[in-house]
Amino acid sequence: MNTLPAPTPEAPSFQAERETVQRLTAGRARIEAELAKAIVGQREVIEQILIALFSGGHCLITGAPGLAKTLLVKSIARIFHLRFQRIQFTPDLMPADITGTEILQDTAEGRKMVFVRGPVFANLILADEINRTPPKTQAALLEAMQEHQVTAAGVRHALEEPFFVLATQNPIEMEGTYPLPEAQLDRFMFNVVMDYLPENDEVAVVTRTTAELPAPIAALFSGEDVLRFHDVVRQVPVAEEIIRYAVKLAAASRPHQAGTPDFIGEWVSWGAGTRAGQFLVLGAKARALLQGRAHVTVDDIQTLAYPTLRHRILLNYRAEAEGIRVEDVVRRLLDAIKPPLNPAP
Repeated sequence: MNTLPAPTPEAPSFQAERETVQRLTAGRARIEAELAKAIVGQREVIEQILIALFSGGHCLITGAPGLAKTLLVKSIARIFHLRFQRIQFTPDLMPADITGTEILQDTAEGRKMVFVRGPVFANLILADEINRTPPKTQAALLEAMQEHQVTAAGVRHALEEPFFVLATQNPIEMEGTYPLPEAQLDRFMFNVVMDYLPENDEVAVVTRTTAELPAPIAALFSGEDVLRFHDVVRQVPVAEEIIRYAVKLAAASRPHQAGTPDFIGEWVSWGAGTRAGQFLVLGAKARALLQGRAHVTVDDIQTLAYPTLRHRILLNYRAEAEGIRVEDVVRRLLDAIKPPLNPAP
């Protein structure tokens, strides 16, 4: 395992943040221990959500009912001492129910319009079943996710920092759902898939939840710590060959482009944009730090290719008819695009 380098005069900013790096690296085991009080298994899911949290990105969580998606998000909010709000998305939900609205109030200065903040004014937002509300209401989150602000009656209201949206959607129960448009899907750093647990883990869940109440989860960090983690993640060095590899992976998913593999033209109607490459590199930086490394490797990019690309690649009817899944396309992309052999650290 590569250890963190000693501070040097050439890297004063990294030296100043060295203590934060060590806290982040050492804190992973403590975070997993606290989450284990409430969550059994799902290590890959937890890692991907933590990477997004430390990178400042939003997550779309896809999974069947009863897999502890809500419990996981609430537990993470407690560990990082973040103000948590859950918004249940329903067909009758209006944009003002999310962002807030202006109401007429009597004040000492007379009647005037006062902005009442909606539930989006929190640190960690759980947008539960986001695809059950119409596009007009879904779009109410776009400005908040991209700009970290809400505009009401021409006035901008800044959101609390740090700010994250973790949205869930159910892969079954398609009745009464509204697919998220590509522009909104692209705002999510990862699409994290929560699957059913192995039998032994499921037995552990049933045993635990039908016995005594779980121990309370302790707060290990603060919102200020998360903001410092964002800064230090961006300082992790990445070789140009690694960045170029991430860009090539994203570009190769676009049909009818020069150098695109043949199977992309056959199965894909829309590919990943520039944000895919950005999130691949940024997420790889966070993964490297979580594993105690001071630089990004090809394995970081390849591991995060699935959660980064699976919601940015839109399959066509031919792929669906042949039973091709997005994961199959990503796997073929990783085989087709050759990684750099010896990237400089």
